[in-house]
Amino acid sequence: MTNEKDAPCAHDVVASGDDIADDVGIAAVLERARTRLTRITVPEAIAAQDAGAVLVDIRPQAQRAEHGEIAGAVIIERNVLQWRLDPTSEAALPFADRDRPIIVVCQQGYASSLAAAELLDCGLRDVNDLVGGHDAWAAHHADATAQDAQLSA
Repeated sequence: MTNEKDAPCAHDVVASGDDIADDVGIAAVLERARTRLTRITVPEAIAAQDAGAVLVDIRPQAQRAEHGEIAGAVIIERNVLQWRLDPTSEAALPFADRDRPIIVVCQQGYASSLAAAELLDCGLRDVNDLVGGHDAWAAHHADATAQDAQLSA
């Protein structure tokens, strides 16, 4: 039987680099999340959106103000995402459905992978994220605009 005086307190336990397993940390969490997803490119996202998928922008307002918004995307900030898309939640949006295709977008494609995996954990069945996030979306559209300008010149 352990005496309370002998048991280590949380503040007494210090993990060294050698004590940390290789499968922990944000890189490992991100890798595990991505194994559950089919990450899609901008052209694939555009086609999916045209076919009825919902593009969900989880970026905070400050990032959207600085970098721009995505036309047709539904804005659901990350801190309420699961409650808005889980059809069993009292806070679910009217379009929330376990089988509705959802494409999660963040700024660079990292937070969206984690968020998409959490939506799968909530029971949604068709959730993916955008490779490269809004940065890739903006670059794709900038390239398309430049090509259009060259064609009309």
